[in-house]
Order: sequence, then structure tokens, then C-alpha cells
Amino acid sequence: MRLSVKTIATAAFAVLLLPAFNLFGSEAAIVPTSAANSDPTSAVAIDAVVVAPEPAMQADSATTAMPRSGGVDRYYPRTELFMGYTYLRSVPSLDAGNRLVWLNGGSTSLAFNFNRYFGLVGDFGGFNETRLLLQTGIPPTALGAYSAVQAGTVFTYLGGPRLSFRKYNRVTPFAQVLFGGIRASQESICQACAPSLPTQSSFAMTAGGGLDVRLHHHLAIRVIQAEYMMTRFENLSTGSTQAQNDIRLSTGIVLRFGGAPRGPAPLPLAYSCVVNPSSVFAGEAITVTGSALNLNPEKAAVYTWSSNGGTVAGVSNTASINTGSLAAGSYTVKGHVSEGDKPDDNADCVAGFVVKALEPPTVSCTADPSTVRPGDPSTITAIGVSPEDSPLTYSYSSTSGSVSGTGNTATLTTNGAAAGAIGVTCKVVDDKGQAAQSDTTVTIVVPAAPAKPAVSEMCAVSFARDARRPARVDNEAKACLDQLALNLQSNADGKLALVGNAGSREKGGTKLAMERAVNTKAYLVSEKGIDSARISVYSGSADGKVVSTFIIPAGATFDTTGTTPAQ
Repeated sequence: MRLSVKTIATAAFAVLLLPAFNLFGSEAAIVPTSAANSDPTSAVAIDAVVVAPEPAMQADSATTAMPRSGGVDRYYPRTELFMGYTYLRSVPSLDAGNRLVWLNGGSTSLAFNFNRYFGLVGDFGGFNETRLLLQTGIPPTALGAYSAVQAGTVFTYLGGPRLSFRKYNRVTPFAQVLFGGIRASQESICQACAPSLPTQSSFAMTAGGGLDVRLHHHLAIRVIQAEYMMTRFENLSTGSTQAQNDIRLSTGIVLRFGGAPRGPAPLPLAYSCVVNPSSVFAGEAITVTGSALNLNPEKAAVYTWSSNGGTVAGVSNTASINTGSLAAGSYTVKGHVSEGDKPDDNADCVAGFVVKALEPPTVSCTADPSTVRPGDPSTITAIGVSPEDSPLTYSYSSTSGSVSGTGNTATLTTNGAAAGAIGVTCKVVDDKGQAAQSDTTVTIVVPAAPAKPAVSEMCAVSFARDARRPARVDNEAKACLDQLALNLQSNADGKLALVGNAGSREKGGTKLAMERAVNTKAYLVSEKGIDSARISVYSGSADGKVVSTFIIPAGATFDTTGTTPAQ
């Protein structure tokens, strides 16, 4: 029976170790999630073999955002139940009174984890098949220094704190110190022998550690748990209590409960920032905003800002830059976010901005109307533009007359100004003292005197057809006279001058010339009803048997040179 138990325990120990060695080999070959497809259903390459993710992990990783943790698996189980084989042996030598010389058995423990590192453990173990060093008077030569024990059992019940080091994805070392008691049953050297050792209970403690390898987020293998164990059994030979030194070795499986399975592989902090606006004039404010990725919600992010120009104010991911004292040029602002001392817990960002050189305003100046009569006003319009959108002050001046106005319009008054061009200047000044001006011209024009009406020569009445009656107005002449009558009737203020002439060979030419003019007038007065006062009669010196006719508009003067008025 003793050989069978030992063989089974050794085989179980080896079987449990094999997957652990495989996991150690494959751990280094796992492709980090940050370098692989972030899809939780994607396969993970392990030792050139494609292994599909575990179904439970898929569901959890799809719904649980894993905070960035600098490469540390932040998942930890709330409860861990260990069950496995345990071996006890006294070391370094067999102490007198030590009842734990060589025992095989099993143990179980239940650990409650308060966080990723600290937990409390309750441990229970049971053992049999012990060998004892007997100092009860039996000569050693008869039975030797060791003696088999029949039906002997030992039970341990311990508890204490545990520290776990969860730095790796699959491997979790731990250390623990447990305190409690141990109870050994009554034992006999042989079946027919009287009891050689009575039932004993003693104080016990262990100190040591172990190594768990995770197969699944609910299952792990405890590759080894090695502990120093101290007991204080009574030495039956002397009757005094003393400490005994032992070693306890265990291996088995660990069932893990509670907590959350590990999500996607953590990523280092990333930080970017932008400024708005990116180009300003000195004195204008700039806002810089940082965007951090992969922040750990369990930690407080600390933001700092600096710049090689201007003053940066802000302790969050947003800050403002005062550019009031900056000269024109290019500058940079640097942001930093930190969640700890590790490189992956820190990130920087840099953004640039430009301070533009101040530009003077511009202005245009126009006049409406640009040509006026003396005393008439003109509206002056100035359109000022500031590249910095600074407030502008308007002013005006003129070379003559007077101009009034303080806005972008003014009025030019030309009272007392001489005819000619008046220069008008429009000026703008911004709040930084930069100025610009523009000119326009208003011309004063004196209206021209009305043109004096001119005397118009009309048709001529011929007297050359009737030699017997050389002063008679014939029917052919009536056409010209009818036209003259219509003209006088349509121009009530107009007058008519009739100048009679005679041929150079006609006898009594001067008298004949006057008669022809008088007869012509008589026809217009008697036949056409023209007021005789509107018709003047003259004799002229031209060579011809005609009466020349002239319409004299109101205001016009008939030139009588070379004529003689009728008496």
C-alpha cells in the first residue's frame, strides 16, 4: 500500500508539471495584443500554432475595457481554492520527538484576495504513512532508527496572509506565512503492539511560497509550493516541548473565482495636442487642448504645460496661452500627462503657433457727388480695415470749405469755397496707434451763363419775277411768308426783321428796297395777323431783288450794320 501511494503521488506530481513547462515555453511566444489584431475574436499565435481565444475571454474582453497597466495583468481572482498532493519531511535531520519524519497526503486552501497583491489564506491538510524516530527504550539494533507506523494520521489547520506578485500574464509567484495547529493521532509500531505514541496537538507555522501558472482565467496549476514548517511536539523521552523543523511541498490545481478576466493587452499612454487658433496677433489668447489615450481610470492623471513663448496657464488637459508680450515669430507649447513613474505612464505632446507681425490698417476714401456747385455739400465715405480687427477711429480734413464727421461718413460743406478742386483726407487710427489715410477730390464748378439767343436768318422773299410791279408780293413769296408766320406764332417772344434789297442796276434802288420790306410786313400783318410791333423793317445794301428775313428770339439782338431802318 505504501509503495502504491508513493507511486501515484509521484506520477500525479509529474503530470501536473508537464502543462506548466509547456506554458513557460509558450509564454514568451504570445503575441502582444497591442501588436496583433485588437479584435477579441482574433487568434493568438503560440509556438507557431494558432489557438483561438477562450470563449469566456471573448465575451468579457468585448464588454470590459481593460485599463492600461504598463504590461501588468490587472485581473486578479477574488477567491482561489487549491487542492493537491502534499509531502511533509523533517529537515535537516531527525529531531528527537518529531512525529513528522516522512508523510504523504493532501491539502486544500482557500484564499480571499483583497486586491492584486494581498490576501488571507485558510489551509487544511491530512497525512498518513509516517515514519518515526522512536526513542522509547527499544534498542535501535532491533528495529533500527526508523520504524513503520500503523494507521497513523496527521491533520494541519493553518491560516495567515499571502502576498502575490501578479506582474505577468500567466505566472503568479506568491509568498505566505501561516499560523495554526497540528494534531497527530495515536500510533503503534505494529498491529499487536501497545500504542507507542499518544495523540498529540501542537502549535504549527509555515513560511514559504509557490508558483501558479494560469491555464484559464478560472483554472491554474500550482507547480510548486515549498514552505518551512515548524512544530512544537513534546519529546516523550524528556517530557519537554521543543521546536521541530520540517519542509512542506505541495502541488495541485487552483480554482479561481470572481474578479474580471483580462481584457485586451494594455497600451502605453499616448498624448496629442492642438492649439486654436494657430496664428494670432500679439495679445490675442490661444487655447491648447490635449487628448490622452489609454488612461487608467483608477489613477489620477496629472497635466503640465510649458511654452518657449508667452505664459501658459492650466492644470487640466486644456490651457490658455497669453501672447501679450510676444514678438512676431513661431513658438511651441509642450504638454505632459503622467499617471506614475514608469515610462508607459507618461506621454508628451508638442504643438506650434505663430504670432503675426502687427499690420497697419487700410482705408479708402470716396466723395458723392465728386462735382458740386458752390455751396452744395458732398458726402465723404471712408472704409477702414484692420487686419487685427482692432477698433478704428476716423478723422477728416479738407483743403477748402469744412468737413465734419467722426464715423465712417462725413459731410463736406463748400460754402465760401472758390471754384476748383478741394482735397479731402480720410484718416483712421487703430488702438495700437497705427494709422492710415487716403485722399479724394471734390470739384466746385460755377454754372456757365446761359447762351445768348442767336438771330436766325430764314427764307428770302424774291421780287425778281414781276418787272412791271417790282415791289409786289406775289403768290410764290407767300410760301416763305406763311412759314415765317408759323414761326412767330409758335414763339410769342420772338421778333422778325425784314431787310429789303434792290439790284445794283435798278433805278431808285434804295426806295424800292424799302417798299419791298414794307409790303412784306403788310402781308404778314394783314393776312397772317402778326402784331406789327413784332416786325422791324430795314433797307439793306445787298445786290438782289429780295427781302431777307431774320427771326430774333427773346434776348437776342439784331445786328443792323449796313441797314437803314424805315422812317
